[in-house]
Amino acid sequence: MNDAASVSPVDRAGLRQRVDKALTEFLANQRIWMAGVDDALAPLAEVIEAFVLGGGKRLRPAFAYWGYRGAGGVDSDQVLGALAALELVQASALIHDDLMDRSDTRRGEPAVHRRFAARHRRSGWGGDPDGFGDAAAILLGDLCLVWSDELLHSAGLEPRMVARARPVFDEMRTEVTVGQYLDVLAQVTRDTSVERAGKVARYKSAKYTVERPLLLGAALADAPADVEAAYSAYGLPLGEAFQLRDDVLGVFGDPAQTGKPAGDDLREGKRTYLVAAALEALDDADREQLRTGLGDPGLDEEGVARLRGLITRSGALARTEQRIGMLTDSALAALATVDLDSEARQALVDLAAAATRRTD
Repeated sequence: MNDAASVSPVDRAGLRQRVDKALTEFLANQRIWMAGVDDALAPLAEVIEAFVLGGGKRLRPAFAYWGYRGAGGVDSDQVLGALAALELVQASALIHDDLMDRSDTRRGEPAVHRRFAARHRRSGWGGDPDGFGDAAAILLGDLCLVWSDELLHSAGLEPRMVARARPVFDEMRTEVTVGQYLDVLAQVTRDTSVERAGKVARYKSAKYTVERPLLLGAALADAPADVEAAYSAYGLPLGEAFQLRDDVLGVFGDPAQTGKPAGDDLREGKRTYLVAAALEALDDADREQLRTGLGDPGLDEEGVARLRGLITRSGALARTEQRIGMLTDSALAALATVDLDSEARQALVDLAAAATRRTD
């Protein structure tokens, strides 16, 4: 028998398998429903299933589940089914994010808008293939968001539990949407301030990845106020650390691990904390060189290496790594201030490591 500490917190209690089972069953039923509308919807069902079931860290359901268990919630397949709705929200966000960033790949496979554009070209249809791909991705992302509601409500939870969770679920989806807009706005306004980068990270990722899933689990368990407060004090800094790790991987990550081309965030012109810290520290000549390269879709490997060198030399990479450590320490300290189920507490400690030390 494996020692629990040696098993990823995403896999304990059979969590990953149970979430995937709930998603598989839900999407199979949606496929049947769509087949009753029109056979032309079959490719839509196939792409959604491939995207949702073909990868993903399942961190958000894990934070929600262990938050629920930590507050005294009793394990059930119905709870796991409801928490699987978070993966449909995530699918919606990623599909739309790839479209807005004009990304070619996701998890080493063509991004959804690229898949549909390719289908248009293979079929010899009329009109613009890329326009069709964009439209299909928008609609598919919207469909995932709609279905997240449906899964939350149809998982078999008692109505009073759903009613407690509903405000958290709604606010989370609003926050990630406005955070995404702030990210897009920062790119076009070229706002490179550390303050703006921090706010984007907080609303686009930090709250949505850790704090809100934890509070969703707490709401399902009808947790007391002190547990909710501790979850927020743990979730916000850890969520920011998660996003900072994502920013580092977007510039320095190994494509074989991330499933994205090397330096993709540089080509997309992402105004992250890492970039903002570099621009703040560089001299005028180097700052201009970094500004010029940011957002250049034609940036080659040599160009990526040059910008990486500027960021490293500025001290921004070291500063970001240091901040990740400080934020993680702050999160773990907050977790220690409240009485939680011991198994769940350890899972949340281990999830902090999984979220901030990852390579993909």
